[in-house]
Amino acid sequence: MSNLPLSGLTVVSLEQAVAAPLCARQLAEQGARVIKIERPGAGDFARGYDQAVHGQSAYFVWLNRGKESLTLDVKKPEAKQILAMLIAGADVFLQNLAPGAAKRLGLGAEELLAKHSRLIVCDISGYGDSGPYAKKKAYDLLIQSEAGILSVTGTEESPGKVGVSMTDIGTGMYAYSAIMGALYQRERTGKGQRVEVTMFEAMVEWMNHPIMYNHFGSIPIRRSGTDHATVVPYGRFMAGDGKDVMLGIQNEREWANFCKTVLGQPELATDSRYDNNTKRNAARKEVVALITGIFAKMTAEQVVAKLDEAGIANARMNTPDEVWDHAQLKARNRWREVDTPKGRIPALLPPMTSSEYEVSMGKVPEVGEHTDQVLRGIRYSDAEIAALRASGVV
Repeated sequence: MSNLPLSGLTVVSLEQAVAAPLCARQLAEQGARVIKIERPGAGDFARGYDQAVHGQSAYFVWLNRGKESLTLDVKKPEAKQILAMLIAGADVFLQNLAPGAAKRLGLGAEELLAKHSRLIVCDISGYGDSGPYAKKKAYDLLIQSEAGILSVTGTEESPGKVGVSMTDIGTGMYAYSAIMGALYQRERTGKGQRVEVTMFEAMVEWMNHPIMYNHFGSIPIRRSGTDHATVVPYGRFMAGDGKDVMLGIQNEREWANFCKTVLGQPELATDSRYDNNTKRNAARKEVVALITGIFAKMTAEQVVAKLDEAGIANARMNTPDEVWDHAQLKARNRWREVDTPKGRIPALLPPMTSSEYEVSMGKVPEVGEHTDQVLRGIRYSDAEIAALRASGVV
């Protein structure tokens, strides 16, 4: 669609798993042509993570719509020539191969930028290409552990990982924003550049609050399950009907409203044991017991009504199925349909809305679906393509 911001730009992505595919999908949604390089036969190994969506991987369906799939055995000399031709016509080259793999293939940023001065090269890795961890493999859960996330997530008795691929998602988002910034700078300078994004540094950025709190504070942050580690009351509370309600108090004005309207005890707001968050945090068990005792006399629906009346933020503890059917998503018309190799499926619009355009929600490709089309575009004949396929190059 010509009205999209990145229309006319080409991205060549040597990608796998989650981080780089999420980055590339967002570029495709903004109008870029994204050529996804996959292994001949099996393709991106994320295709095999599960078979939840009509026999297809939920990960792959989520992350790869709107791309052209080109199969290529990048270790073969003929494949390197194809890659060189594609990169010569690209605006962005994105990769998240194993440590050092891109450089061994002749696809290091320094080498590419020497040949293509306007190219944006984005390298995604676990720890970067320098330092003692440069060659260390990295996966989502391992980075959650290395960056300290597990130390602040879970219960007092046991650490727990975040239940979505937050490391990969955060890294993919930083890569996307870095590429967009580099493209904008190129508009002003005419020069390309390398941008490097590491999973570890992305998660350490997200850990800044607990890192600083623990370093400078006297009491380390503790694991607190569904409750906030340092703000009280902020977390899960059970009502008398056995249903859970999540609520959060952000300031003393809200605490006063909560005490008056929800708890029916306005004097608690000025009680010297609870009249600021530091005191409530120190007396967490007392505060939680007090609130739970009052909530036990109400249904969850009654609790939510009182919280809304008092202007206190609250939420339900939804399951994935309940989110699928969420009234807010339906009211805001966030669902679209996209084509997959196994038929059309509902898919959510990404969480940005422009007043000028709607993002592109393209088809999820079969492995190598666009191989012939892409190769013809760089002047390969049908006979040459057949020969490449026979020799296992594509």
